[in-house]
Amino acid sequence: MPSSSSPATHVRRRGRTLAAVAAGLTAVGAVVLAFTLDAGPSGGASHNSPVAGTSTPDARSGALLALARRDADDPLALGRADAPVVMIEYSDFQCPYCGKFARGTEPELVRSYVDKGLLRIEWRNFPIFGAESEQAARAAWAAGQQGRFWEFHDEAYRTTHKKNTGAFSAGKLTDMARAAGVADIGEFRADMASDKADTAIRRDREEGYDLGVTSTPAFLVNDVPVLGAQPADTFKQVIEAAAKAAR
Repeated sequence: MPSSSSPATHVRRRGRTLAAVAAGLTAVGAVVLAFTLDAGPSGGASHNSPVAGTSTPDARSGALLALARRDADDPLALGRADAPVVMIEYSDFQCPYCGKFARGTEPELVRSYVDKGLLRIEWRNFPIFGAESEQAARAAWAAGQQGRFWEFHDEAYRTTHKKNTGAFSAGKLTDMARAAGVADIGEFRADMASDKADTAIRRDREEGYDLGVTSTPAFLVNDVPVLGAQPADTFKQVIEAAAKAAR
């Protein structure tokens, strides 16, 4: 099992000290991120509040829940928009633990919960391992604009690659897009290079940073943060507890 203290999965944000530490075990055994979330004027995360760290548990919970379902037609989401549980996933396509989750645990969660309307999975691009992570994030977003994000996701995570050694070069990302069924490769390349891709990836990354995410994969299951590629049973317990709380 990956550890939250693994040096290979950590990144320090420029100009800000962000620590993700093990805060102990929840009742269902999930390792959670320790972070402070303050509800800003729009209900999102803010570190500029004059009362940072003093918001009530209910306020923090409400702000966390508000991060989900930001777009009912989000092409980077899987499952019904009105599912009682939303799992937000912050991941990097070069992260080996993200790949482990994508190949092993995620398909089981899709079968057990997404297909039954209980769970919605919302992807957030959180590239932290350098230039090829950035390129892969842009390619995934571009594939999503043609409705093929999850197919591209599966292609990108098909095998584990050594970081920044050409596995996610422009040419290989185009090959992945073709294999994923992206119809218009010219449009795909244009979308990859677009300002819209910049904005979308920056938004995802800033959201993660504001939560205190510094490693991948990291998850938010309704208002419960979970760090790392935990066993499937851990996710199932968290999801079922969240569904029960949402009734």
